[in-house]
Amino acid sequence: MSSSFYLRASALASLLALSACSVGPDFRRSDSPVSIASFRQGSIADGNAQATLSRPVEQSFDPAWWGLFNDPTLVALEREALAANLDLQVATARLAQSRAALKVSGAALLPSVNTGASRLRERASDKGILALTGTADPASASAANGTDPFGTNSLPGEAGQTPYSLWQYGVDASWELDLWGRARRMKESAAAQMDATHFDAEAVRVSMTAEVARTYLELRGVQDELRIARSNAEIAAKSLHVAGRRRQQGVATEFDTSVSAAQLASFEAAIPELEQRRAALMNGLALLLAKSPHALDAQLSAAQQIPGLPAQVPVGLPSELAHRRPDILRAEAQLHASTAAIGVAKADFYPKVSLTGSFGFQSLSLGQLGDWGARQFAVGPVLHLPIFEGGRLAGNLALTEARQQEAAIAYQRTVLAAWHEVDNALTAYRTGQQRAEKLDVAVVQNRKALEHAERRYTQGAADYLNVLVTQQRLLDSENAASRGRVETTLAMVTLYKALGGGWEPMQPPAAGGDARLAR
Repeated sequence: MSSSFYLRASALASLLALSACSVGPDFRRSDSPVSIASFRQGSIADGNAQATLSRPVEQSFDPAWWGLFNDPTLVALEREALAANLDLQVATARLAQSRAALKVSGAALLPSVNTGASRLRERASDKGILALTGTADPASASAANGTDPFGTNSLPGEAGQTPYSLWQYGVDASWELDLWGRARRMKESAAAQMDATHFDAEAVRVSMTAEVARTYLELRGVQDELRIARSNAEIAAKSLHVAGRRRQQGVATEFDTSVSAAQLASFEAAIPELEQRRAALMNGLALLLAKSPHALDAQLSAAQQIPGLPAQVPVGLPSELAHRRPDILRAEAQLHASTAAIGVAKADFYPKVSLTGSFGFQSLSLGQLGDWGARQFAVGPVLHLPIFEGGRLAGNLALTEARQQEAAIAYQRTVLAAWHEVDNALTAYRTGQQRAEKLDVAVVQNRKALEHAERRYTQGAADYLNVLVTQQRLLDSENAASRGRVETTLAMVTLYKALGGGWEPMQPPAAGGDARLAR
């Protein structure tokens, strides 16, 4: 073989070797800054906790954590919301956009091939290039024809140059050699951005499932408060009846009946407000499920007990927190994307080499367009070397590096905020249960006190004011106890939202693996 062949093969091998390298820093996933010891300070498996309290335990949990409430209605609402929620559909549409952007960025790594055909009607200018060649001089003019389209002798009825037709078709191809990894870094950045969009959609899923549970539990709490208000209104009505009978018997005054009627009116006045809150919460659930107002009234109007807490609440392992919360994974993906963007900015400083080629046919007549003599071609490399850009390249590199630093700080802040959220949620879950227990005790004692006060009033051993005060205390304690039970369930919702429950993380979808969703 000739020496020129070996030189060309060596040059090609050198180009391929160069195309395997990429400038800029490589992204490496950082270890979770959350330690197991610090995570446990949120009262995991507290030995001093009462046996009756629901206790968090370090065990793997089901992404569909709402099943722990053992409420079929809540499970059905969550399932329907996952299929119909409009915010989740918007997030899914954004993910489709990111996938398309990744496909666009990946095209830079491949050659582009185009074909085309044209038929152009043209005319040369008497005052243009022909004037320099002298062919525009009438003395040396020749007739325009198929062999000399630039002839200047006009045809009958024509003045100046004669128009002519130019037929051509062919194929063009170009390929920019990715010598410095610019295209690969662009694709890497786009893949990381797609990961970030994916995790953003999962963050919407986590927030949406928590919001459905929160609204549903609030609804059950309001329905319980309605039950309490109506029950107390019935008690007040009975007290008014007793006061009226005692007045007829001459052992009570008009003061007793007046304050009893006022107490009854106060209890009844609270009912419309609670009914308004109930309607708003049912409409809130309908909105989360993409339904019209009052679409869930028939399903949810019947009051049910506030769901109870499980004996144990699995919270997973603390070391898994950074890989389970989608907001942390999204921040990490954004850091990855900004790191890859530095490689793109650095590659702009280096030469760009493109291989271009074209092959086609050109003729002044359609009949000759297929002749081999009508062929034309061009092939060769194109080199672009930046020499002076006015500081644009250096500024762009500084900008991408600053953005990468911002993304790194944002990642650290996101992880730290998640750590605090989990710790606060664990504390709130424990203390909320302790408070709810004491409020239940207060209800029992106030109910006994009311029975005692009514008995003493009926016997004439106490005035009616004592009955009214005890009645109000019972209502307040019952409302507080009901609210306490709701708050403990809401604390569990907040805990699982802080833990990233609602989806099943596996691996990042594009830049680092795959991900499977919880349905």
